[in-house]
Amino acid sequence: MSAPVAAPRSAHRRPVALLLSLLMLGGAVAPAGAGTANIAPHKATYKLSLDHARLQSGISDVSGQMSFAFNDACDGWTINQRFQVKFAYSEGEETELVTNYATWEAKDGSAYRFNVRKLVNGEVDEELSGGANLDKAKGGSARYDKPEAKTVALKPGTMFPSAHTLRVLAQVGTDDNLFSVPIFDGAEAEGASDVNTILGKLRPPAPAQIKVKDKELLAAKAWQVSLAFFPTAPGEVLPEYETSMELLENGVMRSMLVDYGDFRVRMELENLEKVSSPAC
Repeated sequence: MSAPVAAPRSAHRRPVALLLSLLMLGGAVAPAGAGTANIAPHKATYKLSLDHARLQSGISDVSGQMSFAFNDACDGWTINQRFQVKFAYSEGEETELVTNYATWEAKDGSAYRFNVRKLVNGEVDEELSGGANLDKAKGGSARYDKPEAKTVALKPGTMFPSAHTLRVLAQVGTDDNLFSVPIFDGAEAEGASDVNTILGKLRPPAPAQIKVKDKELLAAKAWQVSLAFFPTAPGEVLPEYETSMELLENGVMRSMLVDYGDFRVRMELENLEKVSSPAC
């Protein structure tokens, strides 16, 4: 496999898993001190394309699709997601990356389970599975069953993805528009990653050209949200990648731009439909 594969390979790792987890919420009550989040369970698909690439990246094109299904499981939220992307290089080679990601998160933010399977050109590249527990004041631990059995400590203040999203939705539109917390999503074997969150301005309504099955979901207010993901290695001061998205107040992500430095990938909504909530 040629050298340029190294940069795109990172593109199917933590940012995709975590950002998809921003869509995981369903009819939840936010933690004490926050408002009530009225999140819509839904299925969505997004088209992936190359937004920009520097010459040194070696990338000539990016194409693919991101799809997922979120469900309210009464005691928690579940998500089943598939991320498929093909990178074309200037020298003529292509690499296809596929990530399957399934999680369950307790609605009180105390427990989490994950299964992740990553393939490169049809061959299994990595599998991760396990669970984690958190106490808001004391921290907690993550247990990995794959790729090898081990336990990783999670420091106080760590959040699972749904709890982080609840905080984002509780704070958009307020003066409290910047915060940084460690987030554990199970997408990497190294444990939690520090994520800086910037909450931006209200965005215009959805463009008329967006064609989806349940378009009323797009009528919710949209906010600009930016995230910066930092390496797990100590001493790193620059983010590994940054994202900018339009996040609706009902939990639907309208669009997203992921910036890896040498290239940027755009994700645009293709289809959206409601998912019925169970009688809990």
